[in-house]
Amino acid sequence: MRRPAAVLGLLLVLLAACHAADRPAPQALRPAWQQVDLPLPTGLSGREVLRDAAACAGRWFVVGAVRDPDGTPHPAAWSSVDGAAWTPLRPVPRSAYGAENVLTAVGCRDGRPVAVGGRSGGVHGNPRISTWRQDRDGSLVEVPAEFEVFGGPDAVNVGRVAGGPGGWLVSGNRATGAAAWVSPDGSEFRLVSGVPGLVADGSGRPWVADGAATGSGWLMVGSVLPSGRTGSDAAVWTSPDGSSWRRAVLPGGGVDQDLQRVVRLGDRSVALGRRGDGVGAWVGEADAWRPSGGPAGGGADRPAQVWGLAARGDGVFAVLAGPAEGAGWFSPDGDRWLPVALPAAVPGGSDRSVAVAAAGDGALLLVDDGGRARVWSARGSWRPA
Repeated sequence: MRRPAAVLGLLLVLLAACHAADRPAPQALRPAWQQVDLPLPTGLSGREVLRDAAACAGRWFVVGAVRDPDGTPHPAAWSSVDGAAWTPLRPVPRSAYGAENVLTAVGCRDGRPVAVGGRSGGVHGNPRISTWRQDRDGSLVEVPAEFEVFGGPDAVNVGRVAGGPGGWLVSGNRATGAAAWVSPDGSEFRLVSGVPGLVADGSGRPWVADGAATGSGWLMVGSVLPSGRTGSDAAVWTSPDGSSWRRAVLPGGGVDQDLQRVVRLGDRSVALGRRGDGVGAWVGEADAWRPSGGPAGGGADRPAQVWGLAARGDGVFAVLAGPAEGAGWFSPDGDRWLPVALPAAVPGGSDRSVAVAAAGDGALLLVDDGGRARVWSARGSWRPA
C-alpha cells in the first residue's frame, strides 16, 4: 500500500532537483555577525561550556555550564533582551547532582525559560536528569524528579524541550520506544511512553529527535527503523495533549531518511533531516507533509548533521555541520533555501555543540568546539528582494 506514495515522494524530490539545476546558484546572505561576550557568573571560574539557546517574547537565553579548572561543572544560564548584552541567571540547585548539572537544552514560552540538565552519577554512572524553571525573582531553580521519571532501567536519552500554549514538552526515547515528558507549567514533568504511537511495535522501532508546539497541540519528529530491513523512514508524531500520540511515516522514495529538527513557521511546520547522503527539508500543513528541495549539505564523505533550526519573523534559519560558507541556510517558506555566510565553521561530531535561536529580525549562533565556546548575534531582514 505504500508503493504509490513512495513513488510520488521520489518524483517530487526529482522534480525539485531538476528545477534547482536550471537555476543559477543563489548568492549567500551575509548578516553582520557580531561576537558577544557571556560574563562569568559570580563566584565561578573556568571555561564556559555552552549547549543550547532559545528566544521568545523579547527574551534570549543561552544555557550550559562553567567547568572548573579541575573539570567539575556548575550549571549556568544567561539572558538578554537584544541578543547582544547578556546577564547571568542565578542557578538555584535543589540536589547534590543539580549543583553539578550541565544544562543541555532550553525552551522558551512567554519570555521565560525551562531547561533540562544532567550529571552522571550513582553506581552505574547513569545521567541524573533535572529540569529547571525560572522563578519570579529571575533565578533558575532546579526541579528534581524521581529517578525513574527520566532515568531508570528503560532510560535511553532525554532530548530537547519546547514551550507552547499547552505548557511544556520534552522529547526523547526509552527502551520501549519514543517518549514524551509533559508539564502544564514546567514545575513537574510526567512521562508518557509505552503507549500506542510511541511504543516500538511490529511496524518498527521509533526514534524521536525534536518537538514543537502547534496551534492544536504538540508535534514530534524523528524516524522509524522498520522491522525486517535496514535503513530508516522519516516519521512525525502529533498529539492534542501530550498523552495520546498518532504516528505517521512519511514516504521515503527508496532512500534512508530521518527528521532531526522541526520548527513552526506561521501555520506550517518545517523540518530538516537526512535524505540519502544529503540534507532534506519537509513542509507540513494541516497534518499533510511533503518533501521540498532542502539546503545543500552532507554527502557520502560527510553524513548529514542538522545542528539547529529556528524560526525568525521572515523565515527559518538552519545550521548544518560544515564550513563557514556552506553550513548556514535560510528559507522564507521551507521550500526555497538560500545560503547564509556564518562567522565560523561548524564542527561535526558528538563532542561538539552548536545551537541557533531566532526571533523577529534577530539570530543567534552558538558554537562550542570542545575547547572554546563562542556566541554571535545578527540583526536585519534576510528576506530576499
